[in-house]
Amino acid sequence: MNRFSNDDIAAVYRVIAERRDVRHFLSDPIDPDLMVRVLQAAHLAPSVGFMQPWRFIRIVDPARRQAVYELVEQERIATAHALAQREDEFMRLKVEGIRECGEVLVVALMDRCEEHVFGRRTLPEMDLASVSCAIQNMWLAARAEGIGMGWVSMFEPEQLKQLLQMPAGAKPIAILCLGHVAAFYAKPMLEQQGWAARQSLSDLLFVDRWGAIESPAVPE
Repeated sequence: MNRFSNDDIAAVYRVIAERRDVRHFLSDPIDPDLMVRVLQAAHLAPSVGFMQPWRFIRIVDPARRQAVYELVEQERIATAHALAQREDEFMRLKVEGIRECGEVLVVALMDRCEEHVFGRRTLPEMDLASVSCAIQNMWLAARAEGIGMGWVSMFEPEQLKQLLQMPAGAKPIAILCLGHVAAFYAKPMLEQQGWAARQSLSDLLFVDRWGAIESPAVPE
């Protein structure tokens, strides 16, 4: 009785399977009503203790967008150095689309998170888990609407916090690039580029204790 129609269910699984972390964008603007729908999807995410710890900062000023890009580029180079033998390979990867995409959003944890104890007394990081749910909602909504989204995590949080004049206790956790695309990647970009491959679900699903693999193996 509570089950959605077969077509609706298929659409949910399809958008999950076809969601991509996008790095290549067209510069066409995003319709404002579409952005509202995508943001509303994020705001409908579950949150521990109903704390709703997400905050969204839309980057509109071109100079500020350039400043955000420069912070990411700084960290991209530092990450490349940290990767040692994979440095050259990493530097050939496109890791962001900040200058090309239609919209840039910074997602942050709100300040005064420590006041919310419900569900966080032993797991204080559940505020971050809640914001991640909001980002995933936004990602799926964007894909369903036909626009791409990429999550950029290469930045020094304190520098971005200062750039955006965030209060003490708040913390930026993601730069999101959203925009129209010529096409969605057939597979995740890092898989296409040979950087990594998706692990087998059967290797990650245990029964009753860590490391006990379910048999027979679950479908891949």
